[in-house]
Amino acid sequence: MSLGEDRKASLRALAHPVRLQIMSLLTGASLTAADVARELGLTHSNASYHLRNLLAGGLIVVAGEEKIRGGVAKRYRYLADRERVCGSRPDDDRRAEFAAIAHELIRRSSQATFTDHGNLFADGDFWVEPEVWLVIRDRISEAVNDLHRAAQPPRTPGTVRTSTTVAMFQQREPTR
Repeated sequence: MSLGEDRKASLRALAHPVRLQIMSLLTGASLTAADVARELGLTHSNASYHLRNLLAGGLIVVAGEEKIRGGVAKRYRYLADRERVCGSRPDDDRRAEFAAIAHELIRRSSQATFTDHGNLFADGDFWVEPEVWLVIRDRISEAVNDLHRAAQPPRTPGTVRTSTTVAMFQQREPTR
């Protein structure tokens, strides 16, 4: 597969909102298609279809196999830390990814419990020195990596379900 085909497969994999939910699930544990289906209320075949798309797009990996009732079930995992700081990719690809994540954020916010504690919302269009930008970006990246490392399988006793979305990028000079 060429580099262009890889990019297209990756973008196609993000084209369905269920796939972002699956990637989130696969952060805390390696799961089979049956596990994903149960957690998201999908059919087994639908979960398998979405997992194949994510795998073809290079967004998840096969984390192992296990024998189940005479067959073999693959376990899948999302390796979140491999793309935390975005490498060079075409701007249109990043914009498409941001749009998919924005739609997922809208879905997640419908399930939010907005209490007086435990929530954080921040947004800004900041002008900072390049060195400051890099230091803060790296600190936030490390905090997100900590969250991914701490993630547990869905519904693990003693855990709370949370949502975190971070998008940081430099912008072009505004046109006047």
